[in-house]
Amino acid sequence: MNRRALLRNALIAAAAGLLLPLARPTARAAEPDADGFVSLFDGKTLDGWEGLEGFWSVQDGAIVGSETKEHAAPQTFLILKDHPVSNFELHFKYKFNTPDGNSGVQFRSKIIDPKTDRVGGYQADMDGKSTYDGSIYDEAGVAGGRNTMSNRGEKTTWDSSNKRHNEKMEQSNKELQKKIHNQDWNDVVLIANGNHITYTINGELMTDLTDESPKALQSGVLALQLHHGFVMEIQFKDIKIKEMK
Repeated sequence: MNRRALLRNALIAAAAGLLLPLARPTARAAEPDADGFVSLFDGKTLDGWEGLEGFWSVQDGAIVGSETKEHAAPQTFLILKDHPVSNFELHFKYKFNTPDGNSGVQFRSKIIDPKTDRVGGYQADMDGKSTYDGSIYDEAGVAGGRNTMSNRGEKTTWDSSNKRHNEKMEQSNKELQKKIHNQDWNDVVLIANGNHITYTINGELMTDLTDESPKALQSGVLALQLHHGFVMEIQFKDIKIKEMK
């Protein structure tokens, strides 16, 4: 078909209201590896992900979220499209390329503002100063307004009455903080299975959360955070997931 015919058909479709707005393509589902993990990032594009233009890119095989004083970000997220998560084991690497910043990986979460791609729910927290890395946070109060739900160095249970019980782990918050690599790559294993969640960084269990509260989240989106109010750059790579029943 020649260009004139293509243009004519496009105009006819537009008049009929058949043309849809352009959207970032959904990534073709990768085949599981030998251990049953599926890659969520192809290392080259943001296919399958959605976020605000100008804040997310791919550089040197990593997803990069960045903001400056001149180009400040709202509270925004890069959202994995059409792939809600429930029970899973997630592996990824992250690195702050700046001495400050705040980020995290959302899971079992929901989109609360589509215009800014804002997400709320469970978050595997992290920041440029290693203050919050290894803790689980209730972003935007979607899981009942519980703020930091389990601290690094603690095993936490929220009971069926929504009451919190803490138990110290073998290594303290300060001891575990020393295992975080500032401005270098950190390896994460995040597991959510039923009401039990564990967050491991560089082979060290950072926190152990059991959520039996009525406010507990069962499923939802997966997303990467770019926190407003910072001059920062955060990178993610080698993102893969194995889902469980």
